[in-house]
Amino acid sequence: MSTTRPTLTRRHVLASAAALTLVPPALAASVRIRVNGLQDKPLEDAVVMLEPKAGRAPVRPMPDQVISQRRRRFEPAVSVVTAGTRVEFPNRDDVRHHVYSFSEAKRFELKLYQGRPEAPVTFDRAGLVVLGCNIHDHMVAWVVVSDTPWFARTPGNGEAQLPDVPPGDYRLRVWHPSMPPGATGEVQDVKVDAAGLNMTMGLKLRPLRLPEPSTLGNYQ
Repeated sequence: MSTTRPTLTRRHVLASAAALTLVPPALAASVRIRVNGLQDKPLEDAVVMLEPKAGRAPVRPMPDQVISQRRRRFEPAVSVVTAGTRVEFPNRDDVRHHVYSFSEAKRFELKLYQGRPEAPVTFDRAGLVVLGCNIHDHMVAWVVVSDTPWFARTPGNGEAQLPDVPPGDYRLRVWHPSMPPGATGEVQDVKVDAAGLNMTMGLKLRPLRLPEPSTLGNYQ
């Protein structure tokens, strides 16, 4: 006996996404994800995202974000923003920097400058963006551009707090800069109910260790 599986049309996907945004705040749940690395130690700077399995929830650009250059480092080293968010890149050092990215999600270049560039950079496409400086090779940072409104970056205790999550089925995606280049993160199916979700995800990764600033190849 054969059975016919229902076809998921664009109309169904849009309806599911709309339903996610119409959940009353009283019904939304709190999600807490603890991310551990090697030896079960809390992993800082992990990006945690909940992606609805039925369609996509709409996202809005965040207020302008800032990634500074200070002491010949990017601060912060890991950022997560929603698609459409603008990011400013002020240079707070006494040397010039040349910020760039060749990542598919965002290609741009801010040629040698000090102070504040004339305009922020808009990150309009979801994905991972790796930043560098064409003058100081040790400088590196990562921007995760999210197409879901439920995300967080873990602090030192490794715990990501995601409030106001509508009950439903999700893909939990966890990414960390210690993962191999090109990795899109560890993914696990989860279900959020009215009581929320409290779980731990273990990754066999070491904490992020950025290279020390070098005096070689530094130009004014």
